[in-house]
Amino acid sequence: MTLFDSVNHSLTTMATGGYSTKQASIAYWSSPYIQYVIIFFMFLAGTNFTLSYLAIHGKFDKVFKNEEFKYYILFIVGFTAIIFSGLLISTQLGFELAFRDALFQVVSIITTTGFATADYLTWTPFLTIIIFALFFFGGSAGSTGGGIKIMRVVLLLKNSYYELRRLLHPNAVIPVRFNRRAVSEHIITNVLAFFMFYFIIFFLSTIVYTLIEPDLESAMGAVATSLGNIGPGLGNVGPAENFHHVHPAGKWFLAFLMLLGRLELFTVLVLFSPAFWRK
Repeated sequence: MTLFDSVNHSLTTMATGGYSTKQASIAYWSSPYIQYVIIFFMFLAGTNFTLSYLAIHGKFDKVFKNEEFKYYILFIVGFTAIIFSGLLISTQLGFELAFRDALFQVVSIITTTGFATADYLTWTPFLTIIIFALFFFGGSAGSTGGGIKIMRVVLLLKNSYYELRRLLHPNAVIPVRFNRRAVSEHIITNVLAFFMFYFIIFFLSTIVYTLIEPDLESAMGAVATSLGNIGPGLGNVGPAENFHHVHPAGKWFLAFLMLLGRLELFTVLVLFSPAFWRK
């Protein structure tokens, strides 16, 4: 990279913004070194910056004991392994390139950076569905990443698992624990409400956007990537395309969704509550 390109990509990587100086994004540079460097700093940008501060001061034990960080790594490793295996089976890519493409796309999307080195829409549909599922994860709390956030995903999964245990043992007191501390019912309710609002807004917005973009795949991809502040979507807004062709009304609508997702729903939705204005 030139100095100009490297400065620009450093800024947009650590901000998980995903903008590139090239239309082809990071795919413009076929250098494995460049791509691995960006992978590392996307991973860092999607990590809680408190943990980065602790790591700088040598407190690595606290970093690796953090439960959200463990799940953050687990999700990245797990989804990378699935996509990597799928690419080896369904494509003619070499071992290293398949691994790099899988890892780059997973880290880029789960941190909501939005860079691309491969067009995942050309992969087998199973892998595209996996990529689409990543749109609903997001980075760690306290990071520059957008999306739902890893902490909420983990609390939702834990609460669902413990709810099954409570059904089997109705007299047992089984609290949801995070970082070895019991999570209050208020927080669990807040997380469940967030998920409910998030997916209701996703489905309703997809329906509305189909009035502008009749292709359902493109509509779902555009809405999901806007809510999650990711960048590339599906269909005609995939990683090999952009949003230049979207109708102005669609751009206004997607801009609102990006704002809604970045402010994490409740901050914006409360403005539409009559009780807020009465106070």
